[in-house]
Amino acid sequence: MMQQYLEVRRSLPPDTLLLFRLGDFYEMFGDDAVDGASLLGITLTHRNGQQMAGIPHHAAEGYLQKVLKAGRKVAICEQTEAAKPGQLVKRELTRILTPGTALEDHQLDAQSNQYLLAVETDRDTLHAAWLDLTTGTFEIATSSTPEELLNIFHALDPRELILPESDPLCNPASAATDQEHVFHEGWKTLTEGRLLNRQPDFQFDRREGARLVLETLGVLNLEGFGIEKTHPALGVAGALIAYTTETLCAPPKNIRRIREYQLKRTLLLDSSTQRNLEIFRTSNHQRKGSLLDVMDGTMTAPGARLLEQWLAAPTLDLSTLLRRQTTIEEFLEAPGYGSELQEYLRGIRDVPRILGRLRNRLRNPRELGAIRDTLLQIPHLRAVLGEFLGPVIQGLNEGLEEFPQLRDLLIRSLNEELPNQLLDGGYIADGYDDELDHIRSLTRDSKEWIASLEAAESERSGIKNLRIKYNNAFGYFIEVTKSNLHLVPEEYTRKQTMTNAERYITPELKEKEREILSADERSTSREEELFRHIVDAVLAEADALEETATTLAEIDVLLGWAKIAREWNYCRPVLEDSGALEIEAGRHPVVEQSMLADKLTGIPGQHDFVPNDTRLSTGDEQLAILTGPNMAGKSTYIRQVALIALMAQVGAWVPAKRCRLGLVDRIFSRVGASDELSRGNSTFMVEMNETANILNHATERSLIILDEIGRGTSTYDGLSIAWAVVEHLHGTGDAGPRTLFATHYHELTQIDQRLPRVRNYCVAVKEWNDQIIFVRQVIPGAADRSYGIQVARLAGLPASVIERATVILDKLESDDASHNLLKQHLRKSRSGKSEDEGQLDLF
Repeated sequence: MMQQYLEVRRSLPPDTLLLFRLGDFYEMFGDDAVDGASLLGITLTHRNGQQMAGIPHHAAEGYLQKVLKAGRKVAICEQTEAAKPGQLVKRELTRILTPGTALEDHQLDAQSNQYLLAVETDRDTLHAAWLDLTTGTFEIATSSTPEELLNIFHALDPRELILPESDPLCNPASAATDQEHVFHEGWKTLTEGRLLNRQPDFQFDRREGARLVLETLGVLNLEGFGIEKTHPALGVAGALIAYTTETLCAPPKNIRRIREYQLKRTLLLDSSTQRNLEIFRTSNHQRKGSLLDVMDGTMTAPGARLLEQWLAAPTLDLSTLLRRQTTIEEFLEAPGYGSELQEYLRGIRDVPRILGRLRNRLRNPRELGAIRDTLLQIPHLRAVLGEFLGPVIQGLNEGLEEFPQLRDLLIRSLNEELPNQLLDGGYIADGYDDELDHIRSLTRDSKEWIASLEAAESERSGIKNLRIKYNNAFGYFIEVTKSNLHLVPEEYTRKQTMTNAERYITPELKEKEREILSADERSTSREEELFRHIVDAVLAEADALEETATTLAEIDVLLGWAKIAREWNYCRPVLEDSGALEIEAGRHPVVEQSMLADKLTGIPGQHDFVPNDTRLSTGDEQLAILTGPNMAGKSTYIRQVALIALMAQVGAWVPAKRCRLGLVDRIFSRVGASDELSRGNSTFMVEMNETANILNHATERSLIILDEIGRGTSTYDGLSIAWAVVEHLHGTGDAGPRTLFATHYHELTQIDQRLPRVRNYCVAVKEWNDQIIFVRQVIPGAADRSYGIQVARLAGLPASVIERATVILDKLESDDASHNLLKQHLRKSRSGKSEDEGQLDLF
């Protein structure tokens, strides 16, 4: 047996934990036992000088999940035949579980995609492929601007990454330019906490990759997918397939299509923006409280994952967005039908992942039951959708196939309650198969005969507590307690002595045992044969089932958005191909819901969100400088504008009274103060890195929100940087990116006198007895001061500190020459001197 174990162990990478099946346990030996005991919190034992640790087979699910969460791989070596006395049981490596290739339901987050990402660099070009093995989603991309793809990777949130051994991504020291260094830093952030696999370079060969892709998809060429056979990303695609084949111990069977990701057709969100706007996770890495969370009104797991995909890659296709908007509007106009549809959607199961498991040889009766339950809901959904007259919803309705023959087969063949394992039996319904019914009748008759024999023997012998029992080791036997041994008939043969009883057999009982066990084996075998036929029938419809599941997910997302729009009074944004951004009475979608939750739970504070207007355009009111005190709501305001724009560009309705948006190609944000001390980056360096990324990649169609640029350094350094950033974003042409710039540098408010597309706004406050009241209203004009000392008073600083700070502030303001410098600069600009000359005088 140990030779078996060592042979399997030698075939695996050293970092893979091997679970070796021994009867009812998975055992680990040697170094695996030491690692496994520490990782799983189980006992490490010794036997014949060998270190061992084991987990029960029936409880393996929880332990496996723990290994995967720790970012480790685990190989499963199973017994592939029944145990026979005196013979070595045959065992085979059946699966290697990794964080990115897990398939079992208990190993997955139902609401999130499970991506495995492969990356390769070629000079200045980045090639990538990503695969969700649970659903078969398979995409490739290539870009000569690597940081663009890096932003996509952050949105995908892959569970596991693959790259060639010699790729320079493995060696950040190879970065030759500042831009390459920034990319390496972003890559390092992406890989933190994720399993990173370095594979041999030959696995990324493009010709071999193309062959593997064609073979996996079962096609002669990729023209039907719009991909050339020489596509440079096919090498990484092939590496993904090779890796999944290794982990599945067989080629993946649920990959049916491949798609090229089109960067030009997608609104891009860099990793800083995703983090600053808390799109997918909050600052505490929680889904709850994120934009994704408040936009999720789905009833199904595929719907939740589709929502995540849409947010990760907002489309620039106006027709697609308008179609989604129209569907939401139709659902809004019929709330009764919408509620009815959502009730039926509750019965929809995770069909894409079930099909993924069935295709990859992971099969149990409950999966078929889930397909049956889903098919039972589709006629009801179609009937309700048929009540809508709009062509868009009717198109969705036509995309739902009912599969009447498959539904009838599953209803007739399966019991209502189904076991989770094939070995448990009892999942095929009575009346479905004559042969199985006959075998079951023999088993039932035999067991009735056993019960009759027990009663007859008890009466004949006078042993009132005589029992006929069964176990796997001895089969059927007659058990008599020690107090009744004197009544045992002579024809009984002793089989086993127990502490309080004796066990006997008779020739008659052994003969009936053979009949029963033979019938049980035949019954199990017949059930498994029928089960395979039913699975084949399901897989014959798998492609069409996937199409229907995709349509169901889309209906689910749009229904959820309609319900949210109704409950929170959202509006349909006007989307167009222009440079406009107009929002009337806009609100922050997350903060608004949070404030109501606080109100309902009795948490003190302001409970009514104050809406605000926004007006920006690329060629007129391009750049708004926003001033006002801390705590007044500047950050909330600029964030809500970005979130409203993002919501509009996934096709949702938005929290506003009215909204008009010219499509945005990128959203950038530089918000808050944070450091990256582990990578040697101070708060100010992080701020400058993010600002540099924005200035280097923003276009006229971008939306930018900036909060407190330059606050991480000295006052004059920071003011200089902030001033220069405003000038750069404004530019010398006729248009620029729509920008909201929140700042405490009140000197910047004078820049509107020399830059025609700059406007000043402030967050209004009211003063009363040297106290300030935040009214959360954004109004035209500049704030006269920051009210920092008043905010400090609200925070509870000692009165002596507040009084002294007031005195110091008065002195500094009277001595500060910066206002005079700004006035000199503006006078020189108006007198006709060059801007460069004026800037040199200013700074």
